[in-house]
Amino acid sequence: MATGVHAQDGVPRVGERVTPEAQKPPPAGVADLEWDDLMPKGSGAHDALKGVDLASLSDNDPRANELLERLRADADKAPVVKTLDGKKVRLAGFTVTLERNDKGIREFLLVPYFGACIHTPPPPANQIVHVLPATAVPPDQAIFPVWVTGTLRTVAAVTAEGATGYRIDNAQVEPYPWKRRR
Repeated sequence: MATGVHAQDGVPRVGERVTPEAQKPPPAGVADLEWDDLMPKGSGAHDALKGVDLASLSDNDPRANELLERLRADADKAPVVKTLDGKKVRLAGFTVTLERNDKGIREFLLVPYFGACIHTPPPPANQIVHVLPATAVPPDQAIFPVWVTGTLRTVAAVTAEGATGYRIDNAQVEPYPWKRRR
């Protein structure tokens, strides 16, 4: 997916991902992760699509609706990488606010691209991390990407915005160096 921003305001576009550029190194003992690292090898194929003639389905076809339901169910139980459980990691992504108070965002989902769960359907559960930050995240940071650092757990949860396969409690959250492009 191409990276860039709206020329006028620097706000990410729906579907944009962070640019994997050399940034400051993670803290000692912390591994930098990419989103693909959260998916077991070979887990990208959808069994529900095997043998389906997609060209034969129309928007209002009950078979199409059934297929979409099966795909969503598969995505909500997407497998996680069990060997990541308990690892200290850093991952960059975008926030989807779950809970906020007068101090800021107290609970959010970390997702790989801007607009996930809000402007587009949620990604698979193994591409969503449930985050409970150590300190509230300023609300104005919510539209821009962040680094999340902490101990990754393979804990599934269902939230109002999507099913998750991972969780980081007591997370350190800092702005990701998002570059405004002109």
